[in-house]
Amino acid sequence: MRRDHAAVRRRFLLGSSAALAGALLGGCAVQTPRLLAAPPAGLPRRVELTATPFFPQEEFQCGPAALATALSAASLPTRPHDLVGKIFLPGREGSLQIEMLAGARRSGAVAVVIPGTLEAVMRETAAGNTVVVLQNLGLSWAPSWHYAVVIGYDLDEEHFLLRSGPIERQLLPFNTFEHTWDRAGRWAFVALPPGRLPVTADESEATRALVAFERNAPPALAKQAYATGVERWPQNLTLAMGLGNARYAMGDLGGARQAFAAAAQRFDAAAAYNNLASVLLEMGRRGEARQAALKAVEKAGSEGAIADSARATLNRIDDSGKARQPKNRRDRRRPAAPLSGGTPR
Repeated sequence: MRRDHAAVRRRFLLGSSAALAGALLGGCAVQTPRLLAAPPAGLPRRVELTATPFFPQEEFQCGPAALATALSAASLPTRPHDLVGKIFLPGREGSLQIEMLAGARRSGAVAVVIPGTLEAVMRETAAGNTVVVLQNLGLSWAPSWHYAVVIGYDLDEEHFLLRSGPIERQLLPFNTFEHTWDRAGRWAFVALPPGRLPVTADESEATRALVAFERNAPPALAKQAYATGVERWPQNLTLAMGLGNARYAMGDLGGARQAFAAAAQRFDAAAAYNNLASVLLEMGRRGEARQAALKAVEKAGSEGAIADSARATLNRIDDSGKARQPKNRRDRRRPAAPLSGGTPR
């Protein structure tokens, strides 16, 4: 049911007052003094992403409003009502963090949790990325959870700018923002289309986000997302394998072979050799496939899922060779030279 926006705004402002009172009772801000004393290098003094859409919040539905704002700002046009059934939990009168991330991914975005620092929030907005933040506008012992979208900051005026609830352009002092954010665990994420990643994303969070994105994304978009990850973190085996798997899912056997071969050479890993062997077999290159499978078995050891998979791949390759052999022994011909990969005779 739609609510009167003025009533929602009054209720929201009361919540903001309670948050400010709670901030005053909650102790001193920790990051803000350091930030003002020594502003991060390379950042402009002021940023405001003025083109960011604004969706006034329905009561208890700050999650859909905030997520629709972030997705639309990332060139993935979305309306809050498109998300209500996906991320809003009526029994909780809100949206869980995991639902916010999943909702972003189901909408075609790579959603990455960023570091819980004021500097990270500022660097993202300076890079043109809006940041969804979780705040506690109540008290630690009586929380009032709220999602908002940071669209900029002003170092001289010492405040952040947010799309928040029914307020299109909220100016929130650094120390107040820090208190409300800190009481919510300093949780924030950036949602971007595949092919882009947050500038402050760390490797582990980005890897987790890309693997989660792949589960629901079309293979072509998963490939694009993984390629961006591999470009930034070329030493990450999970991302390299993801790129190969996405290419395989697209039906691009040549691209998959190239990705798995590169991963095998770089990481000397059983999983990479195993997948390379499977692709080579499907391409009809049985000798090379068997050579890769033998490497997979060697690297995998004797126990575990990858060891079982490597042995199964090798057996499948050998069985395919038997199926191709002539039934009449007199029809057999010894090849003039060993098969590619040195298959024993």
